[in-house]
Amino acid sequence: MVNVDIQQDRNFSSVVTRLRAAGCVYAEDEARLLMAEAKTPAQLAAMIDQRAAGFPLEQIIGWAEFCGFRIKVDPEVFVPRRRTEFLVSQAANIIRTEDIAVDLCCGSGAVGAVLASIQESIKLYAADIDPKAVQCASRNVTALGGRVYEGDLYEPMPKTLLGRVNLLVANAPYVPTDAIGMLPAEARLHEDRVALDGGEDGLDLQRRIAAGASVWLAPGGHLLVETSERQALQTLEIFNANGLLSRVVRSGELDATIVIGTRTTI
Repeated sequence: MVNVDIQQDRNFSSVVTRLRAAGCVYAEDEARLLMAEAKTPAQLAAMIDQRAAGFPLEQIIGWAEFCGFRIKVDPEVFVPRRRTEFLVSQAANIIRTEDIAVDLCCGSGAVGAVLASIQESIKLYAADIDPKAVQCASRNVTALGGRVYEGDLYEPMPKTLLGRVNLLVANAPYVPTDAIGMLPAEARLHEDRVALDGGEDGLDLQRRIAAGASVWLAPGGHLLVETSERQALQTLEIFNANGLLSRVVRSGELDATIVIGTRTTI
């Protein structure tokens, strides 16, 4: 009889070899996750096949680690990126007890879910235009007392929130349309295009979000948007043109850029 530990080591090695051959840089870590999540050998084999075919690991195992929390991720739904943890940290520095927070273009609901976990008393609302994202976000957000709406940006938001939102966060797509083809295959082939495409210059959604922000934000309320370092000055100009007192904040460690706009009290 083959020793169980030896057999497990052999299985692990074979999984690592298959993943490495498929181009997975962190094959050992991924093998451990796949083997931990699989309930049967047949399920493990199917999961390995998916990963070798280029499906995002998070969509295969059903969750992503984000800001130290486990966020549920469904197939075709945008996988939360590590750089977006900087958006969360900046928002967490601002949000206060009992604040009303809105997470637009919420995807899996990762940003809002983490904020609601950090500051449990906030009133959280989230929205996305993609039905699959809304379904996924509901699994992450409603358990924390938040509400998720399906629709285009502010359109589905309760009108009772007009002028009362303290914190508005949006990880809206900011990839220019012509650059979609240069994205990694994991994103380009397995995440909904609506979660990636920011229009001709990548800033279409940011323009629309900034244009509507002042009527939804409370006096002194904040809008935080993730953007790229290359686009940051344009995003800043968009915010300023819409009456928001704005600044750019950057994390070199996470290669992340955030523009923060504040509705003035005047």
